[in-house]
Amino acid sequence: MSELIQIGSPNQRPHQPRPEDLKLHFSEEGLKDLAALMSHYPTKKACILPGLWLAQREYGGFITGDAIAEVAHRLDRSYAEVEGVATFYSLYNVGHKPGLHKIEVCTCLCCHLNGAWDLRNRLVEKLGIHHGETTPDGMFTLEEVECLNACDRAPCIQVGSQYYGPLTEASLDELIETLRNTKESTVVQYAADVVKVQLRNGEI
Repeated sequence: MSELIQIGSPNQRPHQPRPEDLKLHFSEEGLKDLAALMSHYPTKKACILPGLWLAQREYGGFITGDAIAEVAHRLDRSYAEVEGVATFYSLYNVGHKPGLHKIEVCTCLCCHLNGAWDLRNRLVEKLGIHHGETTPDGMFTLEEVECLNACDRAPCIQVGSQYYGPLTEASLDELIETLRNTKESTVVQYAADVVKVQLRNGEI
């Protein structure tokens, strides 16, 4: 267990950098996208949620203390305000850095009745991790989630922007092998897809 990164372990709150240590990491594309996002809202405060999605993209899929500080700096908000938003919503990766692929297993009613726990158990067996943990090689994070709103595809899992279902243990094994050979982070791609939707493909 000591080799695993686990949600719920101590000190998972982001660390706020001192003002003199603040480092800004947004790329030129990120700054352009942030300006476009802000033009969609009446105030900078209203742009905190999309700003955090942009930060999740720019910071490699993980909302660090530096990422929160940068969003706060660029939107003229306090660190505490932005941190409160980031830690409230589970779609922002704040607790610990996720693996390249975050596998979210729906365990709500329809999926539960159609074998979600068998899939969860198969993932535990195959990956050697439990809920909230990341494999030592940084490839996979496993999470159990509430309804994915895809009851017609139960049992269903989400990886990045994609839903997969209905799944069997055999098709799940195939998916895991495909993901093992996918070196691009589906976590980062998910954040990029959300930003793209919010930008309406660049239209202001």
